[in-house]
Amino acid sequence: MDDIAFLHELEPVAERLLARHVDASKEWFPHQLVPWGRGRDFEPDEAWDAAESGLSDEVRSSLFVNLLTEDNLPYYTNTILGVFGDDSVWGEWARRWTAEENRHSIVIRDYLTVTRALDPVELERARMRQMCGGEVPHPPNAAAGFVYVALQELATRVAHRNTGKLLEDPAGYAVMSRVANDENLHYLFYRDMVQAALELDPSRMLVAMEYEVHHFEMPGTGIPDFVAHAKAIARAGIYDFAVHHDAVLVPTLVRQWKVEQVEGLDAEGEQARERLITRMRRIEKAGRRFASRRDEELATAST
Repeated sequence: MDDIAFLHELEPVAERLLARHVDASKEWFPHQLVPWGRGRDFEPDEAWDAAESGLSDEVRSSLFVNLLTEDNLPYYTNTILGVFGDDSVWGEWARRWTAEENRHSIVIRDYLTVTRALDPVELERARMRQMCGGEVPHPPNAAAGFVYVALQELATRVAHRNTGKLLEDPAGYAVMSRVANDENLHYLFYRDMVQAALELDPSRMLVAMEYEVHHFEMPGTGIPDFVAHAKAIARAGIYDFAVHHDAVLVPTLVRQWKVEQVEGLDAEGEQARERLITRMRRIEKAGRRFASRRDEELATAST
């Protein structure tokens, strides 16, 4: 099957999952989560003071990346529509997803502005640079697209929750938890789409899984100084190789999609599965090494 036929076969599943998503979604309003009483005017040419927020550099990096990723939404939407199409249930889902994701950028930005957690000038300049660049991942086909968004939504949910835990602010925690709850619903849609696609064409999906695990990057492509921010996020344990393996790859590939037990693979699918399992083991080892070094450095710094 080509991509058009592949997506056509999966339309009934998408319709069912979209209906389930709408039923499970709860209406919420960004303005009700933002602690407006903590805000004050920004005076002309007033310099931002990092001490006002009391946040670590690592947590600020995570908030910076989280928000700018949401700001890049038009380009992610364009990619999704390009991969899955703009008509039928696929277009309906993409537009629903876009509307919900846009709400995330609204509530996170309002919270950060009111609490002065980030330099608003630096943030706006970074937003302009990122959106003028329009850089996002481009899965090569529909199968890879399904796998990528499933992994990406779960990774984003994990990152949002872990960031919220480190804010030490009930209002900030509530904001990040609310956003993470939405990301979880998005993840469930894509997770179950992959499950259905796996039953339809297991070899195609194993090839796609191996490709996406090999090439996966957290959303943030195009963000200024993204590599430095990603390292800071990893240092704080918000998202690193160990988290990626334990909280994203294992729950999806091993527990949910059960890649080691998939039957009916052709030769290409079997080879992809072998490479996938090997790659996951390497990621696990790399994650353990990084976490061990980080713990040793923290222990040394505290003595």
